[in-house]
Amino acid sequence: MITHRIAVPLAGILAGTSFLFVQPAVASPPVVEKKPVAEGYGGAVSTVDLDASKVALGVLRQGGNAMDAAIAAAATLGVTEPYSAGLAGGGFIVYYDARHKKVHTIDGREAAPRAMGPASLEGIPFDEAVTSGLSAGVPGSVAQWELALRRFGTLSLKQALNPAIEVASKGFAVDQTFYEQTAANAARFKDFTSTAKLYLPGGAPPPVGSTFRNPELAETYRQLGRRGGDWLYEGALGAEVVATVKAPPVTPGSTRKIRPGLMETSDLKAYRALERPPTKMTYKGMDVYGMAPPSSGGSTVGEALNILEALPKVGLHEYLEASRLSFADRGRYVGDIPGVPLKELLSDGFAKERACLIGERAMPHPAPPGNPDGRYGPCPVTPSGQAIATPAEGPETTHLVVTDRWGNVVAYNITIESTGGNGIVVPGRGFLLNNELTDFTFGPAPGDPNLPAPGKRPRSSMAPTIVLADGKPLLALGSPGGATIITTVLQILVNRWDFGMSLPQALAAPRASQRNTVQTQAEPGFIDRYGPELTLKGQSFAPTPEIGAATAIEFLRNGRLQAVAEPVRRGGGSALVTSERR
Repeated sequence: MITHRIAVPLAGILAGTSFLFVQPAVASPPVVEKKPVAEGYGGAVSTVDLDASKVALGVLRQGGNAMDAAIAAAATLGVTEPYSAGLAGGGFIVYYDARHKKVHTIDGREAAPRAMGPASLEGIPFDEAVTSGLSAGVPGSVAQWELALRRFGTLSLKQALNPAIEVASKGFAVDQTFYEQTAANAARFKDFTSTAKLYLPGGAPPPVGSTFRNPELAETYRQLGRRGGDWLYEGALGAEVVATVKAPPVTPGSTRKIRPGLMETSDLKAYRALERPPTKMTYKGMDVYGMAPPSSGGSTVGEALNILEALPKVGLHEYLEASRLSFADRGRYVGDIPGVPLKELLSDGFAKERACLIGERAMPHPAPPGNPDGRYGPCPVTPSGQAIATPAEGPETTHLVVTDRWGNVVAYNITIESTGGNGIVVPGRGFLLNNELTDFTFGPAPGDPNLPAPGKRPRSSMAPTIVLADGKPLLALGSPGGATIITTVLQILVNRWDFGMSLPQALAAPRASQRNTVQTQAEPGFIDRYGPELTLKGQSFAPTPEIGAATAIEFLRNGRLQAVAEPVRRGGGSALVTSERR
C-alpha cells in the first residue's frame, strides 16, 4: 500500500519552468481549433475540452511525460468542466509504463466516512440524497495526483497545477454545454449561497460566449501547490470541507430538505490513494487491462468480452446479451469487499458457461447471476426473474487519455459523480463537493456487495482501459456516463474489432446500453437503424438523447498516433497531437 503524503521533488527538465498558456478565445484567436480527430507523432491527448487538451499538449511539448500531462489536464478540467471533475472528487488511473513494459492502476476513489453504516441511506429519496452533505465522500483526487506524480511523473504538484491556475485566473469561454449544465442545475445551485455566487452571477447562468473566471479556485490551487495534499487531508482546507459537509451554506428561505453529512477530519486523515493490480483478459489475442474493484469497469467489460469470444458469431444482439449477463454478475459479486471472485469472473470457463445462455432471442430479464465457482460444465438451467425499470444515466464524469514520446500511456476517469456533484461549493474555495456516496446501494438489500460501510469505497462503473498487442500499446480509451461507461467502452471495442470500424467511426456510432434491465437504453440513431431487426429478437428500447462522451488513442503503424474524441456528444471533444509530422 502506497500513501499520498510524500513530497514530490522538482524533477526533470521542467524543474523551475513556468508554464505558458494561450489565453482563451474570448481574448484572442485560438492557436488550435477544437477537433475530434488528430493524427501525428511524438505524443497525443484527447479530452472533452480544448483548454484541457491544450494544457496536456503544452506539458508534452515542454518535456513532461504522459502522467505529468494527465494530472495537469485533470486539474484544468476542474476549472473548465467543474460539474464533472475537481479536487474534491476522485477517479481511477490505468497507466502503461513503457520503460518497464508494465500496466499499473491507481485508485483514487472516494470513501465513506467511518460513521456511515449499511442503513445510512435507507428510505431517503435519491434526489434528496444527492443534494446534501450526506452524499459527500472523502475526496481522493488530490491524494491520487500526488501518488501518480511521485510514482510516474517528473513534475511537482505545484508545477502540474500551474496551467489550471492560469485558466482559472484568466478565464475560459462559456460554451453551450457549460451553459446547459449550469441551467439544468440552477434550481439546486440557488439553494446554496456559495454555489449561487459562483455559478449563477446575477441570478442566472453565465451566457454563452462570456468569459468565466474562478479566482477562488485559482487561489485554492496556488495554496495546494505550496502546501501539498496535507493541507486537505490534515490541514485547514480539510477542516473547511468538513464544515461545509456538516453544515451546508443553505440560502435563507430555501425550502429544500438538505441533510448534513457524516464526514470528520479524521476521515480525511485516514484516506489513502492506492495502487492495485489491474484486471487483465485476452480478447482475440490482445491483452485488455482495466480497473479492478472498487471499480466494476475492468471486470464487467472483461467478462462481456470473454462471453463474446466464446460465441460462434458476434452481432449487436450478442453484444446486448453479453452485457446483460455481465451486469447480472456485477450486481451480485462486485464491490469494495473481500473475496470478489475476480479470477473466475474473468475466466474462460465461466464465460463459456454464460455464453451458452445466449440464443437467437433476448433472454428473460433480469438475467440471474452465474456461479463463478471454478466448476463449469453444460449450460445451466436459468430461472427468470422480476424485471426492473431502466435507470436513467447522464453524462456525468469525464475521461482523458494521453501518451508521450516515450510510449507511456494514461487512461484516466475523474469525477464528482452527478453533473454538479452534490451542488455545494466550499465557501471561498471555488470547487464543488462530490456526491459519490449515492453510488452505494440504498438498501435494505441483505448480501448486496455495494451496501455502505465505514471507510468503504462505493462501487464504480468507471472503466479506463488500455489494450496491448504483442506487449505494446494498441488502444487506450474510456468514457463518462455512470453505468453506461461500461457499455460504451465495450461497444467501442466491439465496433473496432468485431465490426471493422475505424476508431473515429467506433466512437461516433450510435450507442445502446443493456444493463440487465427490461429495456435497453439507446440513442435515437441506434433505434432508427437497428431497432426493427433487434425487436424481432425480443429486444426492447428506451430512447435517450446520448450515451457517454468517449476519448481514445490508437497506436497506428510506424509510430503514428490517432487521437479521437466525440464529434458531437457533450458538445464534442478535443484531440491533439504533438506533431503532425515526424
